[in-house]
Amino acid sequence: MADLSQSTGAGAGSLYNNFKGGKKELFRRSLLQRREDLNQFKELLERSEQPIELIKNFFLGIADEGEKSHKKGCIVANTIVEMTFVDEDLEKEAAQILKDTEALYTNTIISEQRKGNLQSAISADVLGKHLITLWCGINSSRRIYPDRNILHQQIELQLQILQ
Repeated sequence: MADLSQSTGAGAGSLYNNFKGGKKELFRRSLLQRREDLNQFKELLERSEQPIELIKNFFLGIADEGEKSHKKGCIVANTIVEMTFVDEDLEKEAAQILKDTEALYTNTIISEQRKGNLQSAISADVLGKHLITLWCGINSSRRIYPDRNILHQQIELQLQILQ
């Protein structure tokens, strides 16, 4: 909490008063913010006339982020990797967010396949898992190659499956 206090300028007392559960509560709230982001993305997909393009653009947008963002990666993916064997509750919570994201992708793909907007013969279940694999992988790759062109090329390659 001292590092957070120093980087934000907020007093340690203020942080402890707002996050009575300490670092774990702060971390859990950060994960809950990602869940809220997922809910907002779901609403966008539901309103979109081209939800597959929205998903593709979401992934491609990662390449355009700055180097600082690339170095951080994703709190959800990081939590699964870093909290395994350390904090089972946080690891499960992060894993559930990715499973819910996968379900969102899978349901969107099913809908678009039924409408004839997605020609892939690969099952929606496999494609949904592929997108989660892409997410977790690109969040590691972006740390190794924080270069827009390389990331864009790699993401486009992985998204070719959504034709």
